[in-house]
Parts: sequence; C-alpha cells; structure tokens
Amino acid sequence: MRTTILALVLIIAVAFLGSAIASPPGKSVEYAGGDAGKVIFNGDTHGAKQGMKCNDCHPKPFAMKKGAFKMTKEGHSKAEYCGICHDGKKAFSQSTEADCGKCHKKAEAPAAAPATPEPAAAPAPAPTTPVPPK
Repeated sequence: MRTTILALVLIIAVAFLGSAIASPPGKSVEYAGGDAGKVIFNGDTHGAKQGMKCNDCHPKPFAMKKGAFKMTKEGHSKAEYCGICHDGKKAFSQSTEADCGKCHKKAEAPAAAPATPEPAAAPAPAPTTPVPPK
C-alpha cells in the first residue's frame, strides 16, 4: 500500500513539474535569436484559443526538455520546427521579412539623454550715459 501511494505521489509530482516548466497562457519563454533579436514564445498565442494542444508540437518537432531546442539559420529556412505552422497559410510566414518582428524582438536602443541646454549667458550690463555735473 505504501509503495502504491509513493508511486502515485511521484507521478503527480512529475506531472506538476511538467506543467511548471511549460508555457501556458500568461507565460512566455525567451530564446536568444542572434542578430535578428531574441525570440519570445508566448503561451497566450500558442494554445487552446488557437485550437492547439501540447502534443501538436511535443515531443516532435520540439523536445519537452527546456533548453533542448536550438534553432539554426538552416533550420529556420525549412518547413520544420516553427515553419510547420508558420508557413503563411496556417499562421504568418517565418520566411517573410515583414513578419520577422512578430517573433524576433531586438533590444531597443536606450533613449538618448535629453540635451542639456547651455547655461544662459549673463545679460550684458545696460550702457550708461554720463550724467553732466550740475
């Protein structure tokens, strides 16, 4: 009996661990995106509202283990991985340059510091006219 309860507790713990590292609605995962900018995988746009289930992508083409997936430039240009859905028909295209910014977010350049105005020059003294003696 004790072994059964321990096994059940272990199974439940593993199930919760899997949920904890997933990207459910309201959560996102960021990947380094190289020169194109980091990629933000958003759980709000990849879920039940879009008619998707976890097993649509896991374990193939994407492994379940966080950090196991590494996109390459060669892989990006193929219709595998993200391109399975992001083909321009099912979802926006991964190969159309205008759509790159939907996934790749470049770091925004820090706002330029406002120019410090030059200190105002002291006003020149008013000219004085000599007053003749009386």
